[in-house]
Amino acid sequence: MSVEVSHTSNSNSVDLLVIGGGINGTAIARDAAGRGLSVVLAERDDLGGHTSSASTKLIHGGLRYLEQYDFKLVRHALIEREVLLRAAPHIIWPLRFVLPYEPQRRPKWLLRMGLFLYDHLGGRKMLPATRSVRLDSGPLAGQLKDHLTAGFEYSDCWVEDARLVVLNARDAAERGADIRTRTEVTALTPLPDEAGYIAQLTDRDGTQATVRCRGIVNAAGPWVDAVSRLVQPGLNSAQVRLVKGSHIVVPRHYSGDHNYIFQNDDGRIIFAIPYERDYTLIGTTDVPYRRGEGPVVATPEEVSYLCAAASEYFAKPLSPSDVVHTYSGVRPLYEDHSSAASEVTRDYVLDLQGGVQAPVLTVYGGKITTSRRLAEHALSRLLPAWPEAGPAWTETSTLPGGDIPEADFGRFRAEARERYPSVPPSYLDRLCRRYGTRIDDVLEKGVGELFGEELSEAEVDYLMSQEWALSAHDILWRRTKAGLHCSKSNKTRIESFVKSRISGLNASQSGEVTAVS
Repeated sequence: MSVEVSHTSNSNSVDLLVIGGGINGTAIARDAAGRGLSVVLAERDDLGGHTSSASTKLIHGGLRYLEQYDFKLVRHALIEREVLLRAAPHIIWPLRFVLPYEPQRRPKWLLRMGLFLYDHLGGRKMLPATRSVRLDSGPLAGQLKDHLTAGFEYSDCWVEDARLVVLNARDAAERGADIRTRTEVTALTPLPDEAGYIAQLTDRDGTQATVRCRGIVNAAGPWVDAVSRLVQPGLNSAQVRLVKGSHIVVPRHYSGDHNYIFQNDDGRIIFAIPYERDYTLIGTTDVPYRRGEGPVVATPEEVSYLCAAASEYFAKPLSPSDVVHTYSGVRPLYEDHSSAASEVTRDYVLDLQGGVQAPVLTVYGGKITTSRRLAEHALSRLLPAWPEAGPAWTETSTLPGGDIPEADFGRFRAEARERYPSVPPSYLDRLCRRYGTRIDDVLEKGVGELFGEELSEAEVDYLMSQEWALSAHDILWRRTKAGLHCSKSNKTRIESFVKSRISGLNASQSGEVTAVS
């Protein structure tokens, strides 16, 4: 059922309030709604507006975690890699990574052993195995420095991270969850004589509403401790360690569809990945971050670090002047008191308080790759409060747009070109990648005006009516990456178009907490 949040003193009652619209919050809301629970998800900003849209865009096991003996995390992530690949083949697809052998770094036998484990820990079925490659001949020749002549090639997957968040929210909404963006939970009050809590919700215009909930999931990411203090005022202990990761984007630096993973002198690794057709993405850093340090942006030092680390390998060096775009995010890792930021566990921790009558589940850490598994684990912890809830179901289900027959994206795209011959092929290809089988919903009334070859009226309308986009920034940089490609004049046209749609929607929905839902 759809939950309407009251604007009066009479609070509606729901089973679960999920706080946080990143990948963990939306995955939990989706799983819970699919089991029959009534769910409200409140996100202070945009879906995936922070950490979850600032990743390296990989669904991977985490090769470097083997060196930390975190075999359980790697195994679970490798299993999930193929689960997610089947669930959303339009936004997730296989990649091949080249790992150069550098004698001064890790020995060749150690690399072979690590890659053997990587191939076999997760029961790999869909992806090709590791193989040795020559770096001084064939398609890889000339890309790296001359002394790098041998290496290994292995498999992982790409993900459109912000779209994965939105698709989880879309699926949750279609199963009855009420997704409320630009809505902050500003107060949580335990009910003195009943099980549950009264939550005060405040939207972007300052309008307040209340909802009564039986249980709470705190999936607020970097703000998880602040939400915990709403439940327990005066709580001083910090259970989350904030680590900033920054990425740089440069013009396409090498040819081919392969990706590189480079070992650094400091023991870390960085990736170089073909990005958005015309660019190369390089990241990431691991820098301790403290609340109040200012905007989460790539510092000159981080940009220089990434350029220098990549230049240790590439035949053509990189400098900060080559960088055309950067992005950064703060990872909310569980505080395990590791000395180095890069050594803090990337596994998640679930803390359940409040008992069966009024459960509060707090989520620390986690990875995009294991978000579905995290959600399933979270529901297993919460279900004693709702014994009538349905069984686990997400492992074999697809995400919206992912029901492509046999997960054959190439065939699906070819069929879409036959159905929509009037849509420019390059733009249609992007629509297929963004929406999968939902492309018919996007183009139901035609494509409308085109903003270059990156966006159209039809797509912007869909993003606003179905995916909670409320600004040009949401559309250009999260729902799509069109901001990298659009001309300044087209960006201005898109901004004007979005503002006109917002004005019209506000006029027709003036009594709602969220203008677009």
